[in-house]
Amino acid sequence: MPRQPRRRSYDQHCAAARALDLVGDRWTLLVVRELLAGPRRYTDLHADLPGVSTDMLAGRLKDMEGAELVTRRRLPPPAAASVYELTPRGRDLLPVLRALAAWGAPDLGEPRPTDAVRAHWYAIPLLGPLAELGPGVVQVSLDEGEFHVRIGGDGDGAVGYGDGAADGPDALLRTDAATCRALAEGELTLAAAVESGRAVVTSGATSAPTPSSCV
Repeated sequence: MPRQPRRRSYDQHCAAARALDLVGDRWTLLVVRELLAGPRRYTDLHADLPGVSTDMLAGRLKDMEGAELVTRRRLPPPAAASVYELTPRGRDLLPVLRALAAWGAPDLGEPRPTDAVRAHWYAIPLLGPLAELGPGVVQVSLDEGEFHVRIGGDGDGAVGYGDGAADGPDALLRTDAATCRALAEGELTLAAAVESGRAVVTSGATSAPTPSSCV
């Protein structure tokens, strides 16, 4: 099936320009950020993209389907709902978002009064720091909520994240948003965060994380 024509293009024979033709529109990469955590219903996507209008989100999803970055499928009964999910080409954007997050981390700072916050938005910046724990699934608990990250072993490429609690995580991390920012900015290592009491790591799915004494 041929791709639908894009409404806009830079019309430049350049790989970067071609990439921006596909993902350079406002909100597109943030939709990718949400769908990297797994399939989402339209209402859930809209809830975790504060500030986007329903018309804008619908338009972006249509464009992303036409570019073969996103697919839509109907869940079997009793769910009776449709979900959006990334194609393999869409999932290939994870390294792009990791690089953008690393580049933008020094400007993150404290949340502004107008900033929305979701716990799983810290997942991408933490994929690197949490690799200190070795391969496996790490469930992260913040006051703002929970998410989990998957760190792959050598050569398997299985790196990713999801919103909410994990099913049988290998490790549990309890910390706060300020420590997440320090880890993302490279100001703090995970080992140093644990040693200072800013983070607590426990092992195994049956272990309950102990709230940290944050400094």
